[in-house]
This record gives sequence, C-alpha cells and structure tokens, in this order.
Amino acid sequence: MESTFLAWMFRMPLIKRWALMYCVKAENIAEHSHQVAIVAHLLAVIKNKKFNGNLNADRAATIALYHEASETRYGDIVSPTKYANEEIAFEFKKIEALAEQECLDALPEELRDVFEDLIIQDNVDSEYKAIVKAADIMVAYVKSLDELNHNNPEFKHVEKRLKSKLDSLTETMPEVEYFMTTFLRFCTATVDKLSKHS
Repeated sequence: MESTFLAWMFRMPLIKRWALMYCVKAENIAEHSHQVAIVAHLLAVIKNKKFNGNLNADRAATIALYHEASETRYGDIVSPTKYANEEIAFEFKKIEALAEQECLDALPEELRDVFEDLIIQDNVDSEYKAIVKAADIMVAYVKSLDELNHNNPEFKHVEKRLKSKLDSLTETMPEVEYFMTTFLRFCTATVDKLSKHS
C-alpha cells in the first residue's frame, strides 16, 4: 500500500502553537517536538547517570518526537479551551485518541506494531510518558521566559503556571531539578552571553 503517514508528519511545521496569544517568535509543533525530544533525551540521561534510572534515552527522544502527532489532523487545541472543564477535556481526549489512531492507520500494516507504542499516547509506558511530559512543560516554560525576555507580557501568567508545575515535578523527579539548575539559565541567553561561557 502507499502510505500518507509521512505526509501527515511533514505537516507539523504548519501547525502553530499559542494560537490565542501574541508571540514575538512564532512557534510550530515541529520545532516544539524537536526541542521536547532533546530535553526528554537529556532528562533520561540525567535520570540514569545521577539518580539510578534505567531508561532508554533514545526511546524517550523518539516518543517525544511523536507526542504531538495527533495535532497534524486537528491542530493544536490551546489549554484554556482544552481544559475549560472536565467534560470538554474528556471530549478532546477522545478526539486526540481518534487522531492518533488515524496516524497509526496511515502506516503500512506490517509497520504499525513498532509505532503503536510511540504514537498512541495511552500505550506509552508511564515512566517514559512522565519524562516526555516533564520535557514538554520545560520547553513551554523556556518559551515563556524567552517571550518575557522580549518584553511580551502576554506570557506572565504562562510562566507563573508552568513554573508551579515544574516546582511540583521536582518533588518526585530529581532529574527535573538537576536540569533546571544546570541548563535552564542559558536556554534563553544571547549569542554574546553564550560565547563568553563557551
């Protein structure tokens, strides 16, 4: 069979994030997923090296690359809409599950068993899901810091909300605290500042 799978995945750069907000820098789900993959990989390495973890960091990165695959079908639904109340959140979860299945079904049948634990988020192992979710929050937090650094007050409430989530994660995920202490400050640094510290 001919497959439309890659055609859907290659539409990721067309799906914009932060649709309800003014952004100094536009962002799409392709670049977001790439950044989440880098951070998820790093968090898994930190967990393994520093906190006796036993994760496959490459798998964490791969799961992260596909964690927004459903949005190629129906777009990015912003959090205030998606989580307006429990009923709406439940219905959006059903839409996401349908979109994930459509993405999986676009693959040749003989390849689907490899991808069903990457694309179908309910099939992702809980430990990997936690790492990818932490990376997802971290990347969004860095985005909020970057927007604030460019004098965009739209992201004040986003930064506050995401910082609170990250603080909660540090209570059970020491790799998140290590990441924040070690890497976070320079994530939004200018080239000049980076050059002085290389």
